[in-house]
Amino acid sequence: MSDERLFTFRNRWFTVSVLGTIAIAAVAALIGFVWLPTAQRDAPFTGIWNAICSAAGVPREWYAGGGTTVEPKVKLTSVEMTPQLLSNVSANSIGRGATLALRCTMCHGERGMSDANSPNLAGQYASVIYKQLIDFQKGARTNAVMSPMAMNLSDQDMRDLAAYYSSLPRPPAQRKVSEALAPPIVAHGAPMRNIAPCAACHGGIDNKAGSPWLDGLPAAYTKAQLIAFANGTRTNDIDGVMRNVARNMTPEEIDAAAAYYAREGNAK
Repeated sequence: MSDERLFTFRNRWFTVSVLGTIAIAAVAALIGFVWLPTAQRDAPFTGIWNAICSAAGVPREWYAGGGTTVEPKVKLTSVEMTPQLLSNVSANSIGRGATLALRCTMCHGERGMSDANSPNLAGQYASVIYKQLIDFQKGARTNAVMSPMAMNLSDQDMRDLAAYYSSLPRPPAQRKVSEALAPPIVAHGAPMRNIAPCAACHGGIDNKAGSPWLDGLPAAYTKAQLIAFANGTRTNDIDGVMRNVARNMTPEEIDAAAAYYAREGNAK
């Protein structure tokens, strides 16, 4: 057995190990506490001291800038969607909504069915219409026509409009999702690109609270919304779900989904 001591600087392997560890720690400290604070402008990383406190898990209120709220760069929706939202509407609310809807007929039709490229509202989920009206009013979603129209509506007005349009009959012959009719992006999604089937949220397979019913929407409208989500000009989707989906869709998939929901051919 060798009498040479392992933990001594006379042992070159021990020396190399110690110096290597020190070098790695120094590089990590430079990256974490010098480079990162200059690259990140968020409050927890502004300055070396803030970065150290943040890395150590110190409550934000204890260090400089802790009370600063980082505002999002875009206006996001403030509506909290639940399955119970506007699930029960009264006849009075529907009647008031019918009167209010007279100003909406030019774009959305007399009975909620548009002859233009505006969305059909007949039979749409009440919670979806209510959410979109609030988003237009609050600026989370913008449109040259809808934003001014929603600006002076009261909360009850928006609930009544949503109740009225949701009470109208949907277009006949609603198609079901099937391998024979639906394009792959609708029926199966694209799991390798983290895209769930459209039908999993928008009906056919399942429905997610806050997701609109799409069957019968004009293809030009659906395509425009997918493109807006993809390029970030529309940002009122909850938790960025539609933005993540749309930016991973190909132009061909966008066209196929829009055509399918508009009932333009079989759109395989």
